[in-house]
Amino acid sequence: MDLQIKGIIPPMLTPLDSMADIDEKGVRNLVSHLLSGGVHGLFILGTSGEAPGLSYGLRKEFISLTCELVNKRAPVLVGITDTSFEGSLEIANHAKEAGADAVVVAPPYYMPITQKEMQAYLENLSRELPLPFLLYNIPSHTKLHLAIETVKKAKELGALGIKDSSGDMLYLYSILDEFKDSPNFSIITGTELFMPELIMNGGHGAIAGGANIFPGLFVDLYNAAKQKDFEKVAVLRQSVMKLYKTIYNVGNSPAKIIIGTKCALSVLGICNDYMAPPLTRFSASERKKIEMYLGEIKELL
Repeated sequence: MDLQIKGIIPPMLTPLDSMADIDEKGVRNLVSHLLSGGVHGLFILGTSGEAPGLSYGLRKEFISLTCELVNKRAPVLVGITDTSFEGSLEIANHAKEAGADAVVVAPPYYMPITQKEMQAYLENLSRELPLPFLLYNIPSHTKLHLAIETVKKAKELGALGIKDSSGDMLYLYSILDEFKDSPNFSIITGTELFMPELIMNGGHGAIAGGANIFPGLFVDLYNAAKQKDFEKVAVLRQSVMKLYKTIYNVGNSPAKIIIGTKCALSVLGICNDYMAPPLTRFSASERKKIEMYLGEIKELL
């Protein structure tokens, strides 16, 4: 399959009405919002998508609905990371049937494992995957910071690239250096502020949570970085910084970025702000702050 992962790919939130029900209208609104903002793909059921808090049935329903709505207008990547090997394959096989383009694989997130165990896991999983895969490094959630050797092994096994959400700039530059002669192996950052430097040094894009709210901002920033328009990058980065200082910084939950992003979408009338347990939505006072901050960022834009 000739698929290269690049550009701005929002880690799409999962609009919910309850623990057992998808907010279907919200999904339709969000898909339309993202695609009309010019994004280059969608990543569903990742960390921002609250995947570990959703039943397999709900995940499958969401995959099917999203793929139907996108209708091949952009690549759809599906997170299949799970504590269960068979569970990951079950979701991967459904993603294939629903029309997704690739899956995203991070280390299983409960048992602590070694790099060699992760390499063996990838070898076994890749043999059975029905779709190409993108490797996902998110040590804050998985207990394992993927070594360069593990990334090289993943590439040998057919990985399309890696999304790095470690927040470690040295690691990201090490990945860029290691794969500089493999231009089709996508280097994607999950740290939004790293994206311009990544692009200007040979990287490929960002899976940027803020693009759920302001897809056009991140697409413009990506394009400015591609064109090495330093002045425009500096201006647009100010809006991204504002996002970090405001919407991403409300409340004291360790998951406040995800909760704040979903609350912002609710304020914009795009989807419900229900969070999959154990996460909970913002209070009325916190929501008021999100409303105020959205207005401030819109003024910048």
